[in-house]
Amino acid sequence: MSNKSNLSEYFANDPPSFFDELTNKPKQPKEISTESIVSGSGGNSNNMLSSTFAGFFQPPEFVETPEVEEPIKVTDEVRNLWELPRENDHSKLVMPGIHLQHDLPDPISVAVTQHLGEAELANRKILGVDDVTQDERGLRNLIHSGCLRTAVNLTGRLLTVYGQGYGRAGQPAKHSPHSLQLWFTRLALLAKLGEFELLQTEAEPFGQLTAPDVFYDFYPEMYNGKSGSIACFSFRLLLAELPIYMGKPHIALDRLSELHVTSTEIKQHFIQLQNKTAEEFWQKRCERVLHSIINCGLMMKKFSMIDDIMDGTLLKRSNLSKDDQRSLYSAWGRIYLQIGDIFGAEQKFAVSRRLREMNSAPDLRDLMDKGLIAVAKNDFPEAYLIFQKALHLDSGNTLILNNMGVCLLYAGKLKDAINLYEHAINQNPQRSLNESLLVNLSTLYELESNNSKAKKFNLLRLINRYKPDLNISIEICLKLQTIN
Repeated sequence: MSNKSNLSEYFANDPPSFFDELTNKPKQPKEISTESIVSGSGGNSNNMLSSTFAGFFQPPEFVETPEVEEPIKVTDEVRNLWELPRENDHSKLVMPGIHLQHDLPDPISVAVTQHLGEAELANRKILGVDDVTQDERGLRNLIHSGCLRTAVNLTGRLLTVYGQGYGRAGQPAKHSPHSLQLWFTRLALLAKLGEFELLQTEAEPFGQLTAPDVFYDFYPEMYNGKSGSIACFSFRLLLAELPIYMGKPHIALDRLSELHVTSTEIKQHFIQLQNKTAEEFWQKRCERVLHSIINCGLMMKKFSMIDDIMDGTLLKRSNLSKDDQRSLYSAWGRIYLQIGDIFGAEQKFAVSRRLREMNSAPDLRDLMDKGLIAVAKNDFPEAYLIFQKALHLDSGNTLILNNMGVCLLYAGKLKDAINLYEHAINQNPQRSLNESLLVNLSTLYELESNNSKAKKFNLLRLINRYKPDLNISIEICLKLQTIN
């Protein structure tokens, strides 16, 4: 991929989640979905409030060029260092291939055609594969425009050029930084779109990237004796997390633990060499793996393990900035809310507040933490007022709007909740036609009336005109059945 742009920036408007601004995209959302509200009941599965920590895994924002955009600048030797395969076994080479003979279809177009007709479909204006250049620049343009399925289809074309297209799985192939980056981008997009079965099938040939032909050392003449991993670190992290998407978090936890061990050994290597920059670089990578382990632990409800990681590993780093410490304590407090420990959460939030600049006004994080405590205590009117203050600091934030709407619902103000969501969508449809908000609003329409279908059709019209893609299906977002 090109060295000029970090593609992860194009997902910056998604609702934030636990550590690393991952998208909250549950495979089977609860009746009312919010990104941050936490019930004080602890384990009440019938409670309509869900949270970032309700056991749903958030697919990572991996669509990027991480080697270039990592904030700490190091040499290729430091960046690409990885444990070489013990055996140069040619029977275990990576031989991937595209498993789709045709392009990914557009489910929004299918739903619009079935429910609203061809006339409405004519209002859908999104980029197609042939509308962009057939290269990395075209791929970035598609992702920037939110046309993620089209971007997947373009990766298929580009990988076909490398002899790794449809029907080529199991056939020998040479790998390069560019081809592996294309695969990484494709698989990350499939994770983003929730296409988990295809993701698993196409990712299988890569294993855990331990085959000899994904290292520069396998091609001494091509790369002039260069050594290390051709595949980027984020690709390894994505593959380690893949079992979570398939409902096997225990396997993912084992893989992530192995990844952390190797990353820690590399960090120790640079400590011995007294290379401070390389040490810090690999420390950041270790922390990325720990964040993934914590997300995995949340799904498995391994709260003691998470506590140990937070207290014993992340927060004891001497060079953590105050803002990083604040973020971690805030996240830690929300984990305590997940298990119903309001007192423990208040303690962590208090530490987070004390780390704020002296005499400064409460910021967005403070207000969100305070609002979550009010929700946990079932004080929904107070929580609404706090989230309203937070909205003044970040107008149009769909996470806050979602929380406010749920507070209104629990305060017995169903119509006010509907009006809030509808106003947000009308003000800024591109931003507010967010999957979680759509799930919530569709549910509120059903609670309001038995004749909710007409209002859902209006939402579908807006989606048709303003949303190139959704991360979850129309059946879930709007509760409208479509026929494949």
